[in-house]
Formats: sequence, C-alpha cells, structure tokens
Amino acid sequence: MTETLGLRERKKRQTRSLISDVASGLFMQRGFDHVTVAEVAEAAGVSTKTVFNYFPRKEDLFLDRYPEAVELVTQAVRERAEGESPLAALRRLFLGMLREGHPLGGIAPGYEVFWQVILDSPALRARTRELVEEFEGVLAGLFAEAAGSAPADRAGPAGPADRAGPADPAPRLAAALVVAAYRAVYVTSIDRIRAGDPVHDVIADRMVLLERALLAVERAVAAF
Repeated sequence: MTETLGLRERKKRQTRSLISDVASGLFMQRGFDHVTVAEVAEAAGVSTKTVFNYFPRKEDLFLDRYPEAVELVTQAVRERAEGESPLAALRRLFLGMLREGHPLGGIAPGYEVFWQVILDSPALRARTRELVEEFEGVLAGLFAEAAGSAPADRAGPAGPADRAGPADPAPRLAAALVVAAYRAVYVTSIDRIRAGDPVHDVIADRMVLLERALLAVERAVAAF
C-alpha cells in the first residue's frame, strides 16, 4: 500500500511538473495572455480538466513554485535550531538559496525573460500581488506560532480583545517588514540585471544587501 501511494504521488508530481514546464515554455515564447489553458493541455498531452485539477488558476501555471516557497519557509521556522529566532532562520534560508542557486532565489541567467512575462501581463502582476499578500499572512502565522500568540488580524471571531487578551501586532509587523525588505532588494537586483549588469555581480551584491536588510528587520522587531 505504501509503495502504491508513493508511486501515485510521484506520478502526480511528474504530471504537475510536466504541465507547468510546458506552460512556462509557451508563455515565454508567446506571452501569458496569448496562450490558452486548452493550448497548454494539448501541448502537455493532457485534458483541460487535468490542468485545472493541478492548477485552479491559469496564473498559477507560471507561478507554480509558490507552494514550495511556503513549504520552505515553514520548515525553516518550525525546524530552526534551539535558540535561533524565526527571523534568523529565514535569513539563513534566503541567503542559503542564493548561494546554492536555488530557483526560488530569484536570480539566475535568463530570469529576465521570466520577469518580462510577468510585467507584460496584468493578470500575472495581479496574481503576484495576491501571492505576496498571502505569503505575508503565512509569515505572520508562523511568527505568531513561534511566539505562542496570534497576529493582530487573526484574533478570531471574538475580536482582538477577547478573553485571551489583545492580539499581538508583532507577528504581522515582522512579516510585513520581512516582505518589504526582501522585495526592495529583489526589485533592485531585477533592475540591475535588466540593465545589463553581470549576474554574478548582482548575486554577490544582493547577498550583502539582503543580509543587511534582514538584520535591520530583526533590530526593528526587537525594538518594537
């Protein structure tokens, strides 16, 4: 039974990866708004229904690594070393991904094509903003969990001042600052690469800037 379930899960992952890879190739060739889900399904050799079973929204075909990002940050915070803060665990994760050239590090040769597809599509830009907001919520939940509290906007139906006392705004603040700091450094890196700066120089500078930015966030949250 275990082997059957394992094989089934591997096949599902392979199918998901195939659909996403085919879709990304078509989007980068022709633009996101000029490719239909039916065309993706045909090119991948699956039905349109199968595509939607794996990707409820067309935009998620291109932004398919978001679940992996959530999994990585969740694991980093929950499995951090004893005495390590959640923010320090995230800093270690983000810098490690850059050093290792992980796809979610966001900087590699050819990535300017990926970014251009997003910039050219209002639908993708809107979905990206939604995912950033969702990601901030995930971080706030993880920080609250680590602190044994609740984010200020997740106090429950009884309101922020129920019997458990007022909700702690620190997790939401920390999450917002992490996202803002990461985004600022990320956008700077994208702009430099699109301007023609060598990728290895951008990566080296980004590691320095990202570490400084996240250390500043840690100091700000500690002071708060």
